[in-house]
Amino acid sequence: MHLSDMFFFLAFICECLGPTQKMNLFQSVTSALDNTLASDPTAVIFGEDVAFGGVFRCTVGLRDKYGKDRVFNTPLCEQGIVGFGIGVAVAGATAIAEIQFADYIYPAFDQIVNEAAKYRYRSGNLFDCGNLTIRAPWGCVGHGSLYHSQSPEAFFAHCPGIKVVIPRGPVQAKGLLLSCISDKNPCIFFEPKILYRAAVEQVPVEPYTIPLSQAEVLQEGSDVTLVAWGTQIHVMREVANMAQEKLGVSCEVIDLQTILPWDTETVCKSVVKTGRLLISHEAPITGGFAAEISSTVQEECFLNLEAPISRVCGYDTPFPHIFEPFYIPDKWKCLEAIKRMINY
Repeated sequence: MHLSDMFFFLAFICECLGPTQKMNLFQSVTSALDNTLASDPTAVIFGEDVAFGGVFRCTVGLRDKYGKDRVFNTPLCEQGIVGFGIGVAVAGATAIAEIQFADYIYPAFDQIVNEAAKYRYRSGNLFDCGNLTIRAPWGCVGHGSLYHSQSPEAFFAHCPGIKVVIPRGPVQAKGLLLSCISDKNPCIFFEPKILYRAAVEQVPVEPYTIPLSQAEVLQEGSDVTLVAWGTQIHVMREVANMAQEKLGVSCEVIDLQTILPWDTETVCKSVVKTGRLLISHEAPITGGFAAEISSTVQEECFLNLEAPISRVCGYDTPFPHIFEPFYIPDKWKCLEAIKRMINY
């Protein structure tokens, strides 16, 4: 989605989708879940502690409104949560499963990649669990350390049959989550937990969708393409302003939004124009999704590149606690990468 398309979309929201309400990111998620439960009598929401609102309050009030048969707690067993969700979806209902932290999704890895992702394929399309959406808080939070700050999107990007989506703010969170819920493929929806209360926007009260697998050009530029998703998008927007002010460098900022399947066309079109690409994410650099983007762009845009593609990412270590400020790919590291590319 390019800048002009984004303005059109926002205008469409204001004109066609009725009243808006000031919401932070977790409230926009709640609104999306509320819309789904109201419109789809088969929809159920389940996970650890969701009945009383969840750790981040994303399901607050929904059990009281829709009943304990539709919003309910599960045992502390991630493989059981996803396995149950697969069964619910195969039976034809809409299953929305919450994993309390993205870090805890690993016990359900087998259910996701060997069952959910392959169900349609292995049955020759006789059966599927496309009505399954898995939500999980994702990314660093300032004090999460080893087990509450991970960004595991690259693990699932290697698995055909599922979609992986990460929003950057409240408007995107509601629209993309509703798209995941209505999509006929199992989806993983990672929610940047540090933005739950930090990001506030006017969000439509009524349901709306934002297309999956479409990146959004947030700022047009001519010298460097900056690609990120989730929390890191806000870092990149600040970096783009710094690069313009300090270096006179014009940056194009792209929010990937969907990790799998990702929008190669928008990214490659931008790199053909700018000749330089910087990709940044919080996850460790080795095997991170930036590597996949880098490889694709190198294959498609090799003759257009003016400098080697740069990746500014987390280090290949467990996520630290007191050393988090040194670990995360902050604006200064990204600005240095831009300087190297411009001077190459």
